[in-house]
Amino acid sequence: MLTKPMSNAGRGRLARFFQGDLWWSLRQDPVAMGAGVVLIAVVLLALFAPWIAPQNPYDLAQLDLLNAELPPRWIAGGEAQFLLGTDTQGRDVWSAILYGSRMSLVIGLATVVLSLAIGLLVGLAAGYFGGWIDNALMRLGDTLLSIPTILVAILVTAVFRQLLPPGLRETLSSVILILAISMTNWVQYARTVRASALVERGKEYVQSARLIRVSPLRIMLTHILPNTLTPVMVTATLNLGLAILIEATLSFLGVGMPPTEPSLGTLIRLGNQFLFSGQWWVVVFPAVYLSLVVLVVNLLGDWLRDALNPRLR
Repeated sequence: MLTKPMSNAGRGRLARFFQGDLWWSLRQDPVAMGAGVVLIAVVLLALFAPWIAPQNPYDLAQLDLLNAELPPRWIAGGEAQFLLGTDTQGRDVWSAILYGSRMSLVIGLATVVLSLAIGLLVGLAAGYFGGWIDNALMRLGDTLLSIPTILVAILVTAVFRQLLPPGLRETLSSVILILAISMTNWVQYARTVRASALVERGKEYVQSARLIRVSPLRIMLTHILPNTLTPVMVTATLNLGLAILIEATLSFLGVGMPPTEPSLGTLIRLGNQFLFSGQWWVVVFPAVYLSLVVLVVNLLGDWLRDALNPRLR
Protein backbone atom coordinates (compact mmCIF):
# COMPACT_ATOMS: atom_id res chain seq x y z
CA MET A 1 0.00 0.00 0.00
CA LEU A 2 2.83 2.43 0.77
CA THR A 3 5.30 1.53 -1.96
CA LYS A 4 3.09 2.58 -4.89
CA PRO A 5 2.56 6.24 -3.81
CA MET A 6 6.28 6.54 -3.01
CA SER A 7 7.28 5.20 -6.41
CA ASN A 8 4.77 7.50 -8.11
CA ALA A 9 6.19 10.45 -6.18
CA GLY A 10 9.71 9.46 -7.19
CA ARG A 11 8.69 9.21 -10.85
CA GLY A 12 6.97 12.57 -10.55
CA ARG A 13 10.11 14.24 -9.20
CA LEU A 14 12.20 12.62 -11.93
CA ALA A 15 9.74 13.82 -14.57
CA ARG A 16 9.84 17.38 -13.18
CA PHE A 17 13.64 17.30 -13.32
CA PHE A 18 13.66 16.28 -17.00
CA GLN A 19 11.11 19.01 -17.72
CA GLY A 20 12.92 21.66 -15.66
CA ASP A 21 15.39 24.40 -16.49
CA LEU A 22 18.38 22.50 -15.08
CA TRP A 23 18.04 19.59 -17.50
CA TRP A 24 17.37 21.98 -20.38
CA SER A 25 20.52 23.93 -19.49
CA LEU A 26 22.56 20.71 -19.37
CA ARG A 27 21.32 19.64 -22.82
CA GLN A 28 22.27 23.03 -24.25
CA ASP A 29 25.85 22.72 -22.99
CA PRO A 30 27.69 19.95 -24.89
CA VAL A 31 30.81 20.34 -22.74
CA ALA A 32 28.88 19.81 -19.51
CA MET A 33 26.93 16.93 -21.07
CA GLY A 34 30.16 15.25 -22.15
CA ALA A 35 31.69 15.81 -18.70
CA GLY A 36 28.63 14.26 -17.08
CA VAL A 37 28.84 11.18 -19.30
CA VAL A 38 32.55 10.76 -18.54
CA LEU A 39 31.98 11.18 -14.80
CA ILE A 40 29.20 8.58 -14.83
CA ALA A 41 31.51 6.21 -16.69
CA VAL A 42 34.30 6.81 -14.16
CA VAL A 43 31.96 6.15 -11.24
CA LEU A 44 30.58 2.98 -12.81
CA LEU A 45 34.07 1.69 -13.61
CA ALA A 46 35.15 2.31 -10.03
CA LEU A 47 31.99 0.79 -8.59
CA PHE A 48 32.21 -2.40 -10.65
CA ALA A 49 36.01 -2.65 -10.61
CA PRO A 50 36.02 -6.16 -9.04
CA TRP A 51 34.03 -7.45 -12.02
CA ILE A 52 35.55 -5.28 -14.76
CA ALA A 53 39.25 -5.30 -13.89
CA PRO A 54 41.25 -8.14 -15.48
CA GLN A 55 42.83 -8.89 -12.10
CA ASN A 56 42.78 -7.85 -8.49
CA PRO A 57 46.15 -6.06 -8.43
CA TYR A 58 46.43 -6.40 -4.64
CA ASP A 59 45.79 -10.13 -4.46
CA LEU A 60 49.25 -11.69 -4.39
CA ALA A 61 47.90 -14.98 -5.68
CA GLN A 62 46.99 -13.30 -8.99
CA LEU A 63 50.39 -11.69 -9.56
CA ASP A 64 53.17 -13.23 -11.62
CA LEU A 65 56.65 -11.72 -11.69
CA LEU A 66 57.10 -13.14 -15.19
CA ASN A 67 54.58 -10.50 -16.31
CA ALA A 68 56.48 -7.62 -14.67
CA GLU A 69 57.48 -4.46 -16.55
CA LEU A 70 55.42 -5.20 -19.64
CA PRO A 71 54.65 -2.13 -21.80
CA PRO A 72 51.10 -1.23 -22.97
CA ARG A 73 49.40 -3.56 -25.41
CA TRP A 74 50.07 -1.45 -28.54
CA ILE A 75 53.85 -1.22 -27.92
CA ALA A 76 56.27 -3.92 -28.98
CA GLY A 77 56.63 -6.43 -26.18
CA GLY A 78 53.18 -5.79 -24.74
CA GLU A 79 50.59 -8.51 -24.19
CA ALA A 80 46.90 -8.38 -25.06
CA GLN A 81 45.69 -9.12 -21.52
CA PHE A 82 47.49 -6.04 -20.11
CA LEU A 83 45.96 -3.03 -21.82
CA LEU A 84 48.14 -0.38 -20.14
CA GLY A 85 51.07 -2.59 -19.23
CA THR A 86 52.28 -3.82 -15.85
CA ASP A 87 54.52 -2.56 -13.05
CA THR A 88 57.61 -4.11 -11.47
CA GLN A 89 55.48 -6.60 -9.50
CA GLY A 90 53.40 -7.78 -12.43
CA ARG A 91 50.30 -5.76 -11.49
CA ASP A 92 48.05 -4.72 -14.34
CA VAL A 93 48.14 -0.89 -14.49
CA TRP A 94 44.55 -0.63 -15.78
CA SER A 95 43.27 -2.77 -12.91
CA ALA A 96 45.29 -0.72 -10.41
CA ILE A 97 43.75 2.48 -11.80
CA LEU A 98 40.22 1.12 -11.44
CA TYR A 99 40.81 0.03 -7.85
CA GLY A 100 42.70 3.22 -7.01
CA SER A 101 39.95 5.43 -8.40
CA ARG A 102 37.48 3.74 -6.06
CA MET A 103 39.48 4.92 -3.06
CA SER A 104 39.98 8.42 -4.47
CA LEU A 105 36.27 8.88 -5.20
CA VAL A 106 35.19 7.52 -1.80
CA ILE A 107 37.58 9.81 0.07
CA GLY A 108 36.58 12.79 -2.07
CA LEU A 109 32.84 12.23 -1.57
CA ALA A 110 33.19 11.54 2.15
CA THR A 111 35.28 14.69 2.58
CA VAL A 112 32.66 16.79 0.81
CA VAL A 113 29.85 15.31 2.92
CA LEU A 114 31.67 15.85 6.21
CA SER A 115 32.84 19.36 5.28
CA LEU A 116 29.34 20.22 4.10
CA ALA A 117 27.74 19.01 7.34
CA ILE A 118 30.18 21.00 9.50
CA GLY A 119 29.94 24.07 7.28
CA LEU A 120 26.14 24.05 7.28
CA LEU A 121 25.93 23.90 11.07
CA VAL A 122 28.59 26.56 11.62
CA GLY A 123 27.25 28.86 8.91
CA LEU A 124 23.65 28.63 10.10
CA ALA A 125 24.64 29.29 13.71
CA ALA A 126 26.87 32.23 12.78
CA GLY A 127 24.32 33.82 10.45
CA TYR A 128 21.26 33.27 12.62
CA PHE A 129 22.59 34.22 16.06
CA GLY A 130 25.20 36.80 15.01
CA GLY A 131 27.08 38.69 17.74
CA TRP A 132 29.95 36.99 19.53
CA ILE A 133 28.97 33.57 18.18
CA ASP A 134 29.36 34.84 14.64
CA ASN A 135 32.68 36.52 15.44
CA ALA A 136 34.12 33.48 17.21
CA LEU A 137 33.16 31.00 14.48
CA MET A 138 34.26 33.18 11.59
CA ARG A 139 37.59 34.08 13.23
CA LEU A 140 38.22 30.37 13.69
CA GLY A 141 37.53 29.88 10.00
CA ASP A 142 39.81 32.78 9.06
CA THR A 143 42.59 31.27 11.16
CA LEU A 144 42.28 27.91 9.40
CA LEU A 145 42.22 29.56 5.98
CA SER A 146 45.42 31.44 6.77
CA ILE A 147 47.25 28.10 6.83
CA PRO A 148 47.60 26.16 3.53
CA THR A 149 45.25 23.19 3.38
CA ILE A 150 48.10 20.80 2.56
CA LEU A 151 50.03 21.83 5.68
CA VAL A 152 46.97 21.43 7.91
CA ALA A 153 46.25 18.02 6.42
CA ILE A 154 49.88 16.89 6.87
CA LEU A 155 49.86 18.10 10.49
CA VAL A 156 46.56 16.40 11.33
CA THR A 157 47.61 13.18 9.59
CA ALA A 158 50.94 13.11 11.45
CA VAL A 159 49.24 13.68 14.82
CA PHE A 160 46.69 10.92 14.26
CA ARG A 161 49.35 8.48 13.08
CA GLN A 162 51.35 9.07 16.23
CA LEU A 163 48.33 8.66 18.51
CA LEU A 164 47.06 5.45 16.89
CA PRO A 165 48.58 2.03 17.52
CA PRO A 166 50.78 0.82 14.62
CA GLY A 167 48.27 -1.86 13.70
CA LEU A 168 45.50 0.68 13.09
CA ARG A 169 47.45 3.28 11.14
CA GLU A 170 46.98 1.67 7.74
CA THR A 171 43.47 0.44 8.51
CA LEU A 172 42.25 3.93 9.42
CA SER A 173 44.27 5.79 6.78
CA SER A 174 41.17 6.73 4.78
CA VAL A 175 39.35 8.01 7.89
CA ILE A 176 42.38 10.07 8.91
CA LEU A 177 42.60 11.58 5.43
CA ILE A 178 38.91 12.50 5.41
CA LEU A 179 39.20 14.23 8.79
CA ALA A 180 42.43 15.98 7.80
CA ILE A 181 41.08 17.43 4.55
CA SER A 182 37.75 18.41 6.15
CA MET A 183 39.55 20.44 8.82
CA THR A 184 39.79 23.42 6.44
CA ASN A 185 37.29 22.64 3.66
CA TRP A 186 34.27 23.33 5.88
CA VAL A 187 35.09 27.04 6.06
CA GLN A 188 33.98 27.71 2.47
CA TYR A 189 30.59 26.16 3.12
CA ALA A 190 30.24 28.04 6.40
CA ARG A 191 30.95 31.38 4.73
CA THR A 192 28.48 30.69 1.93
CA VAL A 193 25.70 29.58 4.30
CA ARG A 194 26.39 32.44 6.73
CA ALA A 195 25.98 35.04 3.97
CA SER A 196 22.63 33.54 2.95
CA ALA A 197 21.48 33.14 6.56
CA LEU A 198 22.21 36.81 7.31
CA VAL A 199 19.86 37.77 4.50
CA GLU A 200 17.13 35.24 5.30
CA ARG A 201 16.95 35.87 9.07
CA GLY A 202 15.59 39.37 8.52
CA LYS A 203 12.73 38.31 6.25
CA GLU A 204 9.12 38.23 7.34
CA TYR A 205 8.66 34.47 7.36
CA VAL A 206 11.53 34.07 9.83
CA GLN A 207 10.21 36.88 12.01
CA SER A 208 6.76 35.27 11.97
CA ALA A 209 8.26 31.94 13.06
CA ARG A 210 10.00 33.69 15.94
CA LEU A 211 6.75 35.34 17.04
CA ILE A 212 4.97 32.01 17.33
CA ARG A 213 7.95 30.72 19.35
CA VAL A 214 9.33 28.21 16.86
CA SER A 215 12.67 26.89 18.16
CA PRO A 216 15.83 28.39 16.63
CA LEU A 217 17.00 24.95 15.49
CA ARG A 218 13.77 24.34 13.60
CA ILE A 219 13.88 27.81 12.03
CA MET A 220 17.44 27.23 10.84
CA LEU A 221 16.82 23.74 9.47
CA THR A 222 13.33 24.10 7.95
CA HIS A 223 13.14 27.78 7.02
CA ILE A 224 16.62 29.18 6.39
CA LEU A 225 18.56 26.09 5.24
CA PRO A 226 16.46 25.33 2.10
CA ASN A 227 17.09 28.86 0.83
CA THR A 228 20.87 28.48 1.16
CA LEU A 229 21.29 25.21 -0.73
CA THR A 230 21.73 26.60 -4.24
CA PRO A 231 25.17 28.20 -3.72
CA VAL A 232 26.15 25.31 -1.44
CA MET A 233 25.52 22.80 -4.25
CA VAL A 234 27.89 24.69 -6.53
CA THR A 235 30.57 24.87 -3.83
CA ALA A 236 30.22 21.15 -3.07
CA THR A 237 30.61 20.19 -6.74
CA LEU A 238 33.74 22.29 -7.19
CA ASN A 239 35.18 21.09 -3.89
CA LEU A 240 34.79 17.44 -4.90
CA GLY A 241 37.51 17.83 -7.50
CA LEU A 242 39.64 19.79 -5.04
CA ALA A 243 39.25 17.10 -2.35
CA ILE A 244 40.29 14.36 -4.78
CA LEU A 245 43.31 16.43 -5.80
CA ILE A 246 44.34 17.14 -2.19
CA GLU A 247 44.07 13.45 -1.31
CA ALA A 248 46.21 12.57 -4.31
CA THR A 249 48.79 15.17 -3.28
CA LEU A 250 48.97 13.84 0.26
CA SER A 251 49.27 10.27 -0.98
CA PHE A 252 51.99 11.33 -3.42
CA LEU A 253 53.89 12.92 -0.53
CA GLY A 254 53.66 9.65 1.40
CA VAL A 255 51.26 10.79 4.15
CA GLY A 256 48.07 9.51 2.51
CA MET A 257 46.90 6.06 1.56
CA PRO A 258 49.37 3.16 2.04
CA PRO A 259 50.44 0.88 -0.83
CA THR A 260 48.16 -1.86 0.51
CA GLU A 261 45.06 0.35 -0.03
CA PRO A 262 46.20 2.69 -2.79
CA SER A 263 44.46 5.65 -4.33
CA LEU A 264 45.41 7.31 -7.60
CA GLY A 265 47.88 9.50 -5.72
CA THR A 266 49.59 6.44 -4.26
CA LEU A 267 49.86 4.86 -7.70
CA ILE A 268 51.48 8.02 -9.03
CA ARG A 269 53.95 8.07 -6.14
CA LEU A 270 54.91 4.42 -6.66
CA GLY A 271 55.17 4.82 -10.41
CA ASN A 272 57.25 7.96 -10.15
CA GLN A 273 60.09 5.88 -8.74
CA PHE A 274 60.43 4.08 -12.09
CA LEU A 275 59.76 7.02 -14.42
CA PHE A 276 63.38 7.46 -15.48
CA SER A 277 63.99 3.74 -15.84
CA GLY A 278 61.81 3.62 -18.94
CA GLN A 279 58.55 2.41 -17.35
CA TRP A 280 56.71 5.64 -18.05
CA TRP A 281 53.31 3.97 -18.32
CA VAL A 282 53.26 3.10 -14.59
CA VAL A 283 53.01 6.80 -13.63
CA VAL A 284 51.62 8.48 -16.74
CA PHE A 285 48.33 6.60 -17.03
CA PRO A 286 47.26 7.06 -13.35
CA ALA A 287 48.22 10.75 -13.61
CA VAL A 288 46.16 11.20 -16.78
CA TYR A 289 43.20 9.39 -15.23
CA LEU A 290 43.38 11.58 -12.11
CA SER A 291 43.52 14.71 -14.27
CA LEU A 292 40.51 13.51 -16.25
CA VAL A 293 38.44 12.92 -13.11
CA VAL A 294 39.26 16.34 -11.64
CA LEU A 295 38.67 18.05 -14.99
CA VAL A 296 35.18 16.63 -15.56
CA VAL A 297 34.14 17.41 -11.98
CA ASN A 298 35.31 21.02 -12.37
CA LEU A 299 33.54 21.35 -15.72
CA LEU A 300 30.29 20.18 -14.15
CA GLY A 301 30.81 22.59 -11.26
CA ASP A 302 31.30 25.50 -13.66
CA TRP A 303 28.16 24.53 -15.57
CA LEU A 304 26.13 24.19 -12.37
CA ARG A 305 27.31 27.60 -11.15
CA ASP A 306 26.13 29.22 -14.40
CA ALA A 307 22.90 27.22 -14.57
CA LEU A 308 21.83 28.19 -11.05
CA ASN A 309 22.78 31.86 -11.46
CA PRO A 310 19.52 33.78 -12.08
CA ARG A 311 21.42 36.67 -13.67
CA LEU A 312 22.53 34.43 -16.54
CA ARG A 313 19.08 33.11 -17.38
